[in-house]
Amino acid sequence: MPFLLGSPSSQSLMRLAKDAQSLELSYKEVGISQSSSSPCTFRRDHCAIELDDDEGSFDRARQALRRWQAHIGAGARIAPVDPPIEVGQVVVVAMKFPGFTAIAPCRIVWIVDEHDRFGFAYGTLEGHPERGEESFVISRVGARVTFEINAASRPAALLSRLGAPVARSIQKNITQRYLNSLKHASASGSVRAGRTTSSTQYD
Repeated sequence: MPFLLGSPSSQSLMRLAKDAQSLELSYKEVGISQSSSSPCTFRRDHCAIELDDDEGSFDRARQALRRWQAHIGAGARIAPVDPPIEVGQVVVVAMKFPGFTAIAPCRIVWIVDEHDRFGFAYGTLEGHPERGEESFVISRVGARVTFEINAASRPAALLSRLGAPVARSIQKNITQRYLNSLKHASASGSVRAGRTTSSTQYD
């Protein structure tokens, strides 16, 4: 299921999302995206962008993340449509590329919903081209609002392993699009270019 030729219909994506509900997580280390290290050989990535610093920035960003605007604005299709952010929710993230669509079935595994932090993480299900977990968290410290993405992953699909450098380039590009999309969706007035930071490490 990781790759489909062309662009699947909305009905096809809904069927894939329904079928994915019975799939198991493809990794055992649930919560790994919350930790700075692990005993496993996961590749770890951290990227962040600063959002607007006006009074309503955090609330706008939280609402945008609830509505999957980081993903949708980056060009992804989500099935089911507008799924709730709750533990156990299964989603299929479909990203179109020339000639094919990458299909990524995931399950939300943890949520943080506090006064100054909001976000969630989803874990990969069987059939995802990667194994691991990715988190999307907005935090506020004083007037500073930051959107962070943390991922712990390793290739699962044969094509991902054989084409690791290409897969890494695509993954980094998509992550940057997620960051910029949420900034755009949560911006007040004109969108300012955000300062981004990123890092990669291996356990």
